[in-house]
Parts: sequence; structure tokens; C-alpha cells
Amino acid sequence: MLFAKDIRIFIKNLKMTIANVEDSKQLVRSSGSIGANYIEANEALSKKDFKFRVKISRKEAKESVYWLRLIAETNDLPNEKQAKDLIQEATELKKIFSAIIDKS
Repeated sequence: MLFAKDIRIFIKNLKMTIANVEDSKQLVRSSGSIGANYIEANEALSKKDFKFRVKISRKEAKESVYWLRLIAETNDLPNEKQAKDLIQEATELKKIFSAIIDKS
């Protein structure tokens, strides 16, 4: 949930061009989906369902990296470090989910 919250704070500082509005919507969806699917994974009724939900979380983390990079590369960001930190965090989440999938 913290990652999704940080994304929403990051987006508040963007200039709301047509592209940024659309990219931000995608980023909000993917970042929120990471945690939502992980919660669902922990409530899974089977090991197969657990693994499926964690794979979705990993996919959404990858997608979040994509949208963050696109936003970072097409804007003159006042706080570029914040974007880099969020990209790093999404990448780490992806690696964590990959490790969970490998071990389950």
C-alpha cells in the first residue's frame, strides 16, 4: 500500500498535460493492483491461485516501472530522484514476487 500511496503523491506534482493524465491513470491502476493482488494471493484457496495472484502482482510491478520511466523521460521533473526511487522500489517488488513464485 505504501508504494501505491507514494505513486499518488508523486503524480500530484506532475503538470497535467494530456499525456501525463493518461499515463498517470495507467500508473495509478498498476501500482494499486500490486498490493490488491498480493492481498488476494494471501487469501487464496489453493497454491495454484496463490501463484497466479503473485504473478499478477509481479506483472503490475513491471508495468509500473514502464509508466514511471515513460513519465520520467517525457517530463522535466522537479524531483527526478523521487522518480528514480519509485522505479527502484517497483523493480525490487518485481524481484520479491519473482522469488516468491520460484519458491512456491
